[in-house]
This record gives sequence, structure tokens and C-alpha cells, in this order.
Amino acid sequence: MKSQTMGIKAPIKYLKANVRTVMETSLGKKKFRIVNALTPSPVSPPAGAVDILRAGLIPLLILKLKTELDEIQELILGTLSNCLRVEASEALATDAITILKEKLTHPSAVIRSKAAQVILEISTHPEGKSTVCEEVIPILVSLLEDTDPEVQASAAGALMFTTIKPKGRCSALRAGAIPRLLKLVAEDNSKARLSAIKTLTMLAEVAEGRRELRQHTDTFEQCLRDPREAVKRAAEIAIRVIRWKPA
Repeated sequence: MKSQTMGIKAPIKYLKANVRTVMETSLGKKKFRIVNALTPSPVSPPAGAVDILRAGLIPLLILKLKTELDEIQELILGTLSNCLRVEASEALATDAITILKEKLTHPSAVIRSKAAQVILEISTHPEGKSTVCEEVIPILVSLLEDTDPEVQASAAGALMFTTIKPKGRCSALRAGAIPRLLKLVAEDNSKARLSAIKTLTMLAEVAEGRRELRQHTDTFEQCLRDPREAVKRAAEIAIRVIRWKPA
């Protein structure tokens, strides 16, 4: 353990003293140094994520979500997001989805958003998609109408991955995802716009979804004027898929 933690002791600057104290008490000082070394990364997980996994801390961190203060839960969820980008099997074995479902309806928008982000990371793994499809999709669909843009974006991102599987598409359609996603696509400044377009493209792979979306191609055509190239490309693909008809 000592050799694994020697190079990852840099503190998270925004962590308040009382949060540090409780985390040290909960995890022990050596384990806390591993958690504390993790910083969010939009591209790839930090090196400390591997140390967390090797140390077998995932089950403990998940359980701590039940009892810790909100500020500590935010830190734990950020840590889990980084770790589960690498490997999700241990979290799934610990029944993380059940606890994360509760966090999706937490009064704190930050916790709701971070919980949805953790589910997104779980959904990038094949075994995670199946579990999320069965238990979480209806809640994610409801979060598309959350008052916080970050929560909307995280929920749309998670749906983007879960709808890769046919079962996920059917679950999303049954939960009424299309009108909610279309609303996000129609908002020029929506943080969820790209993920919403990609999710709707997946739903258009189902005949039922394609029929419903054919009435809304103008919404996607508006996205062709978006200054972001990724959004324009996604809209072009969506329009092609929606207009496709079997020979």
C-alpha cells in the first residue's frame, strides 16, 4: 500500500478542512491520500484511479454515500466517476446502482449531477449497460427535465450510452424520452444538446422512435447552424437515420 500511495499525495485545493477530517476518519489516512489525489478529468482518469481500484476501496466508497455529509458525497461521487471509467465490475458487484438511484433524486443538484455522471461511466462498460437498462433509465429520463442544466447534461450523457443496447432503447421509449430530448435539442445553449441528439439517433434505430421523430426533423435542421462542429455532424447523422426507410 505504501509504495502505491507515495506518488499521489497532492491535495485537492478546494477540499475544506472539515471534509478532510471526516474522510480521514472514515477511510484512514493512507487510504484518504489515495482518494485525495484524484482530480476530475474530462478526457482520461487520473493515475490515482488505478490505485483506488487496486486498493479495493470501491465498495467502501459506495457504502459511504449512505452516511456521509453532502460535501463528502460530492467528493466520493467525483472519485467514483474517475475510477469507474477504468473498471466497473467491482461497483456492480457491490450493488452500486441501488445507492446511485437514490442519489439521482437527492435535493442537491450537484449530487444529482455527479450521480448521473457515475452512472454514465458505468454505462460505458458492457456489463454496466444491462444493469442500468433494467433499473435506472426511467429516472434518467425524468432528470432530462431537471431545473439544473448540469443534471440534464449528465442524464442525457448516461442515456446516450444506455441506448446503445436495444433493451435500453425500448426502455427509454417507454419512459417517454423523445419529447424531453427534443426539448433539449431545441435549446441553442443547452449543455445537453449533443448528447440529446446522439440519444435520439439511437432511438431512431427503432421503428417506433423513427416514426415519432419524422415529425420533428426541423428541430434537427436548426442544429445545422450550431457553431459547434460536433453538434452539426451529429444532427446530419440524426436526420439521415430518421429519414431512412427500409427497401
